[in-house]
Amino acid sequence: MEKIGIIVGNGKLPLYFLQEAEKQNISVFPIGLFDTIEPEIKEYSSFKAFNIGEVGGIIKHFLLNGIDQIVMLGKVEKELIFKEMKLDKYGEELLKRLPDKKDETLLFAVIAFFRLNGIKVLPQNYLLKNFMFEDRCYTKIAPTSEELKTIKIGIEAAKALSEVDAGQTVVCKDSSVVALEGIEGTDKTILRGGELAGDRTIIVKMSRPQQDMRVDIPAVGIETIKRAIAIKARGIVGEAGKMLFLNRDEAIKLAEENNLFIMGVKV
Repeated sequence: MEKIGIIVGNGKLPLYFLQEAEKQNISVFPIGLFDTIEPEIKEYSSFKAFNIGEVGGIIKHFLLNGIDQIVMLGKVEKELIFKEMKLDKYGEELLKRLPDKKDETLLFAVIAFFRLNGIKVLPQNYLLKNFMFEDRCYTKIAPTSEELKTIKIGIEAAKALSEVDAGQTVVCKDSSVVALEGIEGTDKTILRGGELAGDRTIIVKMSRPQQDMRVDIPAVGIETIKRAIAIKARGIVGEAGKMLFLNRDEAIKLAEENNLFIMGVKV
């Protein structure tokens, strides 16, 4: 039987992965990094909790269980990392060697350490390819020809924004960009776009040019739909093949009930 380890952060995404693994008869060994992970994950017989700084202990656990491939899924809030970190000797040595403490630096240092110990980090969409955005309109409601022009402008703006690593989401209306994502994140960008432009805006979210699928895949889920409904948006657009579309059936139903389109586009 195939075995996969999963390092679990916060949010629902790790749970979807575990459910999909069960369907495919894959044995999964989840490691929880925080007390705040989904409670259902803690109920797995193979579950084990580690502090995020116990790098050596995590690797030893995987190797003792014959695991040489893992995925890293879920949110890892930087505030929690440094507030709750307890380093083992390997974690201490790893941290000492880092040039800085940026999220990306930490992640790739951990990936390199796993690789040195014979453990491969798989893309986050491993087993989740059916969750990826496709190049189509999901809802019965579809954008008009004028709205397609606005979407095109939004895609160009979101791609330009992602190139400077400032954000991945823009809010558009009437062939104009009204809000760009910054440090505040996607949800607050959506709300700000609604405040500035009123209803019938279009939310466009794109991937980064060099998106590393092992550590970060952008996603649209039910909470994004709820934010869009709150500002009476007209639609949401995600990049096909590069982004996850979570809670798909529930999201489509809710969108159609609120006259909102959901669309994937190939860029």
